[in-house]
Amino acid sequence: MARRAVSARPSRSDGAAWGRAAGRDRGSVTVELALALPAVALLLALVLAAGSATLAQMACADTARAAARAAALGQDSAAVQALVVKRLGPAAGAVISVEGGSVKVTVSRPRPAGVTQWIGQGAVTATAVAACEPIRGCGP
Repeated sequence: MARRAVSARPSRSDGAAWGRAAGRDRGSVTVELALALPAVALLLALVLAAGSATLAQMACADTARAAARAAALGQDSAAVQALVVKRLGPAAGAVISVEGGSVKVTVSRPRPAGVTQWIGQGAVTATAVAACEPIRGCGP
């Protein structure tokens, strides 16, 4: 019985050479990258916008705490407003109210420019409450 030689490559039924089949896939990685790259760029932009909004919220919260502490130590409204403007910029503002033995400060500022195109116009706000110092009394 004669042995038949076994080829490392299986035969193709259509008669085409194996090297030609790989040529049809040429450029597919480029096309896949061209389709996926805008999605990755959009995802990166959304992550950066969310990070910017989070940083703006944290800055408002820190400023509200500092302004409430300053008002609780007896500083007047002008000094508290100056503190808010110094920390958050000229577009920021604060509402100060004294309720019983505590002072409440609400700080607001416009959303960062990069965030407004994704989320829309509006303001970032934060509120802080501090107990009045018994020796100096509350501000405004």
